[in-house]
Amino acid sequence: MSADAAASAALYASHVLKDGDSFLVANGYGDIDSGSNGLFRDDTRLLSRYRLRLGETQPALLNGAVTSDNVFFVAHLTNRQLPLLGESAAPEGLVHISRSRFLLGERMYERIACRNYGSRGVIVPLRIELDADFRDMFEVRGSVRPARGELLPREPRGNGVLFRYRGLDEVVRTSVVAFSRAPEQVIDEVLEFPMRLAPGARDELYVEVGTVAESVPARARYRAAAAQARRRMRERQRRGGRIGSGMPLFDAWMQRSRVDLALLTSELETGPYPYAGIPWFSTPFGRDAVVTALQTLWLDPGLARGVLAFLARHQAQEESSFLDAAPGKIMHETRKGEMSATRELPFGRYYGGVDTTPLFVLLAGAYARRSGDMAFVETLWPALLAATAWIERACDQNRSGFLDYARGEDSGLANQGWKDSEDSVFHADGRFPSGPIALVEVQGYAFAAFQAMATLARRRSDPAAADRWLERAEALRAAVEARFWMPSREFYGIALDGEDQLCEVRASNPGHLLYVGLCDDQRAAHVAEQLMSPAFNNGWGVRTLARGEPHYNPMSYHNGSVWPHDSALCAAGIARYGHRGAAVKLLHSAFESAVHFDMRLPELFCGFTRAQGAQPIPYPVACLPQAWAAGSPFMLLQACLGVDIDAWSGEINVDRPQLPPGIDEVRLRDISVGDSCTDLVFQRSGERIGVFAESRNGVAAPVRLRS
Repeated sequence: MSADAAASAALYASHVLKDGDSFLVANGYGDIDSGSNGLFRDDTRLLSRYRLRLGETQPALLNGAVTSDNVFFVAHLTNRQLPLLGESAAPEGLVHISRSRFLLGERMYERIACRNYGSRGVIVPLRIELDADFRDMFEVRGSVRPARGELLPREPRGNGVLFRYRGLDEVVRTSVVAFSRAPEQVIDEVLEFPMRLAPGARDELYVEVGTVAESVPARARYRAAAAQARRRMRERQRRGGRIGSGMPLFDAWMQRSRVDLALLTSELETGPYPYAGIPWFSTPFGRDAVVTALQTLWLDPGLARGVLAFLARHQAQEESSFLDAAPGKIMHETRKGEMSATRELPFGRYYGGVDTTPLFVLLAGAYARRSGDMAFVETLWPALLAATAWIERACDQNRSGFLDYARGEDSGLANQGWKDSEDSVFHADGRFPSGPIALVEVQGYAFAAFQAMATLARRRSDPAAADRWLERAEALRAAVEARFWMPSREFYGIALDGEDQLCEVRASNPGHLLYVGLCDDQRAAHVAEQLMSPAFNNGWGVRTLARGEPHYNPMSYHNGSVWPHDSALCAAGIARYGHRGAAVKLLHSAFESAVHFDMRLPELFCGFTRAQGAQPIPYPVACLPQAWAAGSPFMLLQACLGVDIDAWSGEINVDRPQLPPGIDEVRLRDISVGDSCTDLVFQRSGERIGVFAESRNGVAAPVRLRS
């Protein structure tokens, strides 16, 4: 790659940092200067321009990257030509400039260090360009508002600048940029900090950005905060079991995924909670967090506990058509920006997800079995009863007994399953259906929710309630098999519309029916075969829509793209019915995809068929990192290994395990089962896979192997 091409790529690269409710997106130089870049907190952009220049010139980039632990962004730059002290111009490449930054709580910390490697003294004309536009995240995404609040005059401070904005919600939002020294000159938004460097000399400038002013930035503050940021990230990364294979690249993928989940997880009052993704969805989402918790449950039940506690606390208590809320529903998303506060949008706390409520109940049942923690389930029981009551009411109002949706007002989401774009549900002739709409996978979630409540009720010594919920689950299973199956296509249709007509379209949604175990074995085999066929499987993963269906477009958001979490759920479902080799193939495809994405699976990528020697095609505005994409490798590996942990019996069940190609050993460390802590080792021996358990604390959980 030429120097010009490398510089261009760096300009458009996105490097992400996050801590708590703050995140930062900058280019490879470390600059914030365009598009969705910025420093954000609570869905508001607090810094919209932050550019480093040497006079009028952009430095030359040597390298810019986020460290492997996701704590620091570090850029190495050098000068182009600079004037010497009173003499002719100095050549480029004599001054090294390093930018090192991190986030801690509400603040960004940065150190800008310059060293002169030349034989003569130089003046480094360091300039910082600043601005804060306080745009709501939905504005950054492209929403056009009829009116905005007032940008108040910026206030120069002795060592920085105060930016302020009074929103239409009458809240004054502030952004304070402070430096370790006062600028020598300020011209509009440009602050100048010339550094006079003798040969071999080094100088540093410290910068902090936050919502309030604190002490003057300095080396000691930077180092203390950096140590705390490292420590906090290390604590998040240590949660749960760990994976090793002895294959460096595979282990790097697993470690990168683990680190990305740690980055996205915020410590809330209710416990750890994975925010959905950066930049567009760095906030609590219900569906995304539940799926992420399911993906990692076998390794870390603590994340599921935090998700359940948060969602129970924010369960809907009343009816609201604007918020698509009803008593018992579980939250879809929450936002803290100005547009949500003024109700220009309903997303302050929005309940327009038809699947989040049954997924919440499903997760509670899975968590109880994985952890044995019925004491926590008791605290959740009122929320679980309310959620299940909402599912029952909604099913009872549907003419065929299905769980359906229809938005209350035009401001809400038109489609309320995980494929929530407006064009994601349609008939075989391309028509978009009238509502209410009953999605096929949502019936699977409701089926699993009733089963989970039945199991929990038996644990609570309430057999009558258990029998009632089991009866509802079986009735729903029978209805799905009767109404959604397409005999001529040997597949399930995507949805029933408001006229009770089946949308006879082949999409990936039925793979989720396999995940919850609703289908009979013969139909499951047909679904699995088609999901692995070229119509769905493009060589990198499972397409959201089969090639050849109406509205198929491999560059679309939901109609032919590949979503790693969707592929993982399909793989887990296919493996549940005994087709573990397909799960191995999908794991291998996901791994090869990750190699081309710097070991980090994006939210989605394009669904073009894989060509020899080609790479997967990125989707231009996909979140990266994204929680359920980062969790996908763990669900895929579990599907391959056939690991199921039953804390109620104190056992680890392993069903016909398989290892990915080229990997002869996988070691799972620190797998907790009740009071025991166990290491599991899977080893290939010819055509067989052996499984060995080793104790970590003197007591190993028994392993039941089905081979």
